[in-house]
Formats: sequence, structure tokens, C-alpha cells
Amino acid sequence: MLKKSSLALWGAALFVAWNGLLLLFLWSRPGGSGGGGGGSDDEPGRLTREVIRLAQDAETELERQKELLRQIRRYGAAWGNRRRLPPPPPPPPPTAPPSSAENVVLPVLVLACDRSTVRRCLDKLLRYRPSPERFPVIVSQDCGHAETARVIASYGDAVAHIRQPELADVAVPAEHRKFQGYYKIARHYRWALGQVFRSFRYRAAIVVEDDLEVAPDFFEYFQAAFPLLLADRSLWCVSAWNDNGKEQLVDAGQAELLYRTDFFPGLGWLLLAELWDELEPKWPRAFWDDWMRQPEQRRGRSCVRPEVSRTVTFGRKGVSHGQFFDQYLKFIKLNDRFVPFTRLDLSYLKKEEYERSFPARVYAAPEVRLEELQGNRRRELGAVRVQYTGRDSFKAFAKALGLMDDLKSGVPRAGYRGIVSFVYRGRRVYLAPPSDWTGYDPSWS
Repeated sequence: MLKKSSLALWGAALFVAWNGLLLLFLWSRPGGSGGGGGGSDDEPGRLTREVIRLAQDAETELERQKELLRQIRRYGAAWGNRRRLPPPPPPPPPTAPPSSAENVVLPVLVLACDRSTVRRCLDKLLRYRPSPERFPVIVSQDCGHAETARVIASYGDAVAHIRQPELADVAVPAEHRKFQGYYKIARHYRWALGQVFRSFRYRAAIVVEDDLEVAPDFFEYFQAAFPLLLADRSLWCVSAWNDNGKEQLVDAGQAELLYRTDFFPGLGWLLLAELWDELEPKWPRAFWDDWMRQPEQRRGRSCVRPEVSRTVTFGRKGVSHGQFFDQYLKFIKLNDRFVPFTRLDLSYLKKEEYERSFPARVYAAPEVRLEELQGNRRRELGAVRVQYTGRDSFKAFAKALGLMDDLKSGVPRAGYRGIVSFVYRGRRVYLAPPSDWTGYDPSWS
């Protein structure tokens, strides 16, 4: 406003000064009003011409003054608008390619029901989340549990809260009444994944349940693995979980180590929208995770899994009534060292490279007997291999070494080509079939 007033005063002063000088000039002319005679005969004509010239100059100057005043008014109006309007928004950041590990949007879908302890899950997700824009958190709640709903609502805009609308019991066969919870979980998964991929139209999603706690590099891990999942169609998921991830069975010093596995781990996993296009039409009514492990769904594909888990479960209470929890799950080691996965070369996990290097490393390891391994003998050999030849020998060795010994459609937990990699008394061990292995036998389940 000060600038506008100064310009107006300056223009007005210039206009008055010019016209004052013009009048002073005319009054001071010889032979003018009040003067004596003595001028030449041509004096009136010369004076007339001079007055006409001065009048023309004055008219020209007057037009200049008018233009100056018009400019002052324009600048004054623009200055006033500039003060009244908010500043323009900054230009948007450059758009990254869809496959960029640093910029892709990966929503985290949290499946919740009646556990108010979902707070533990959400607290860690929000603490370690590097960007709300790149990792929006969507909590899908089933069951209609009021206390859990209040806990979720307490996070405000930090999470999106959606509610599964069908809360009635699912019609099940009489012999499956005790499995009602598994039917409801499958129904909830189908609805929630449909919301993420159909309503919100995300390209991919990370799925966790309300009883999982995540590691500090949980987001870094999935961000780095996403391009691998896009590029290698022999992969169908990335999981944060190692089924044999008990502290004494992993090498915490190699937290950056990742594997391919033929076993679907779940418990914090990343899938693409294309996979949901494939699975949704045939989604099961119950036991969705074991259904995922069937050959008809897996179709020879693998998942990526870590040496050290990036999730742990604290939910002993649930539809499984604590199955495996006291024996295995509560002992899983949660990674506590941040690994900068986005700066690492993960190309070794692509199928062609992995097929070339991993089996060769396994079968180059010396074979030892179970008794030698348990007796901590032959330590000089470094990494070793224990060979099983059938379902029964696998289960016996796995149980003796503290591994999970169940098989799904013939696939061992954390296994790849039948090989399970783990640590036993500080040394790397491969529990492996013979080198001429030809495939899984579903009858081993």
C-alpha cells in the first residue's frame, strides 16, 4: 500500500509542476499583459505561433501524465490483489517411473477384528513409516468390535479406517462349525483386498494382520523388493517372514541375506494387483493361506523371504488357538538392524541367476550325518549339508534340528527346490534332497 501511495503522489506533483512552469513562461513574455509598446509588427504573429507550440507540448505532456496515472492505478490494483490472495502453490515434484523403488506407492493393508492390541501393530508401522504418501496405512476391520474401532479411530488421519459390512455368520457345513472363524477371515480378506485393488485401484499392497509387529527396515525391504516382483514373473510374492526364523536358527549378522522360497509364508507379504485379478474369482471360502500353498495356485512360482524376519506375531489368541505359537512363533527373531536394501543389488534373486548359484552352493557343501552335526563335529568344514530321502526322513531330521517339520502340498516351510537353509550351532546347514530332485510330491502333506 505504501508503494501505491508514493507512486500516486509523485505523478500528481510532476503534473502540477509542469503546468506551473507553463503559466510562468507565458506571463513572463515581452509585450504581454501589462507591458509597454515598442515591439515589431510581426510580434503578435510570432507570439501566437509560440503559444500554439507550447500548447501542443503541454497536450503531449498531459497524455504522458494520463498514461502514468493509468499505470499507477494498474500497479496499485495488482499490488492489492497480491496482498489479498494466498501465494501460489509450489510446483509438484517430478513424477517418477512406476517401477521406481524410491517413489512407488505401496499401501499397507492391516486386517483387524477384535484385538484392541492392534495399537502395538499400528504404533510400529507409523513409527517406522518413511512417508505417509508412499505408504498409506489402511485398516480394514471385521467383527464390529467397539473397543478395537475406538483404538483405530484414535489415530485420526494417520490411518484410513474401513469396515467390512458383512458381520453375520457364514453358512458352513455342519462338520465345519468349529471353523467358523476361518470362514470369516477368508471373507474379510476377499472384501479388503477388493477394496484396495478395485475401489482404491492400487498397483500393489503389503498385507499384515493386527497381531504383527514390524522391524525398523520393514518398509525399506518391501520398497527394494517391489521392482524385483515386477520384473520376475516367476515370483508371486515378497514376504517379511521366515518360518524357521527362531533366533538360534538364523544368522543375525547377515540380516541383508534374502532367499527364494516355494512355500507361501504370509505374515506380512506384498502382492501385485495382477495376482489379485488371478486369485479373486476363485478365492476360497476358508483356509485361504493353505489354499495359496496348493500347486493350482502357486503354479511353480516362488516368494522372496528374509534370513531374519521383518515381522513377529504377538497374537497367541486367535482362531488357531495358539497353534505353533508356544513352540515356534514366540521365538522368532525380529530384525533390529536397519539394512539399506534399496542400495543393494538384489539381482541374485532373479530366477536364472538363483538357479545357477544357489543349488550349486548347496550341493558343493560337504554332506554330514545328523549325529555328526548334533555332536558339533567336523567344524572345519564350514557350511554343510544333511540329506533326506523321503517324507519321513525329512520330518525326523527337521524335528531333531528344531525346524518346523510340517509340509504343505509336499513343500517344506522356507524351502526352495526342497532345500531348507538355516543355522545350527553357529554354522550354515542345508537340509536338502538328493541333487537329482525332480519336484514336490503333494502326497507328502
